[in-house]
Amino acid sequence: MANVVLRDVRKTYPGGVDAIKGVSFEVADGALCVLVGPSGCGKSTLLRMVAGLETITGGAIDIGGRVVNEVEPADRDIAMVFQNYALYPHMSVYDNMAYGLRNRGVAKAEIDARVREAAQVLEIGPMLARKPKQLSGGQRQRVAMGRAIVRHPKVFLFDEPLSNLDAKLRIAMRVEISKLQRRLKTTSIYVTHDQLEAMTLADMLVVMNGGAVEQIGHPLEVYKAPATTFVAAFIGAPPMNLWPLAPAEAAALAAPAAETGAILGVRPEDLTVSSEAPPPGGLALDITVEAVELVGPEIFVYGRRADGGSGPSSELIVRIPGQTAPDIGERLRVVAPRGKLHLFSADGRRRLTI
Repeated sequence: MANVVLRDVRKTYPGGVDAIKGVSFEVADGALCVLVGPSGCGKSTLLRMVAGLETITGGAIDIGGRVVNEVEPADRDIAMVFQNYALYPHMSVYDNMAYGLRNRGVAKAEIDARVREAAQVLEIGPMLARKPKQLSGGQRQRVAMGRAIVRHPKVFLFDEPLSNLDAKLRIAMRVEISKLQRRLKTTSIYVTHDQLEAMTLADMLVVMNGGAVEQIGHPLEVYKAPATTFVAAFIGAPPMNLWPLAPAEAAALAAPAAETGAILGVRPEDLTVSSEAPPPGGLALDITVEAVELVGPEIFVYGRRADGGSGPSSELIVRIPGQTAPDIGERLRVVAPRGKLHLFSADGRRRLTI
């Protein structure tokens, strides 16, 4: 096993397109790091640079104490699991898992032992004689993971491995990957655009946007204290409510925002429907209900602030428990304590202390 260190890693394509803009972080030995962000943010490009499938324009990538910028992918001691499984259709499950080891000249008995051990861990032992076309999507992804496991690599790299699966199977496979990684204790970097997947899998979360890192931290730390409005809106479902404050309003919450104004945020689950006044320094808003979503044990209420005028900044989402929904057009008062409020600089790039 090994740690992975990225130092000011950059990727510039011909024509001056900066895909990766100086990314630096360290993945500890045995940790599972998740790169998360919207499509086009650079997360897959960064993963491919760690794998050696993309060249590096600047900076350094260190795996286990060795800079691998000029090292061929096959010599980096990594194993990669792709979105599309990448199985050989004419080979059996056994041969798909054994293929890489055979190419490396591993002894036949050792290959057999590794394949059968991985198949047992992944619960695909009875399928070793089947061809990929005889497997479900989840079973194919298990085979792809098994092919990586038998390598006994220093680092696992996962490139959106669950995105081709249906929702129910994604949840099951997410749990399996988490259990497997903790059992093997192999350093792993996992790419996804699904923030729920990222939150539930990661020991360390790296939120990316536009080729740069917005925030790094434990998932709950990122959720509780997002560093920017981008992170605040991206991490969490439904997303955090955000709206601009005039300088006078902002000054009442934080002195640094007195001259420029600020952006106030509150998560939907931190708002409570109540006719009572909030605690001192808290928030109270009147909203008009415009839409309601019933999602089992809770309700998402989409409303418009009575003081907010028009446009997206006047819209607000409230997450409430129970199964009794308010009526469309009904007026509600929602409150939140001061400790649940988030404040950001007017440009959204900096978190402010309330």
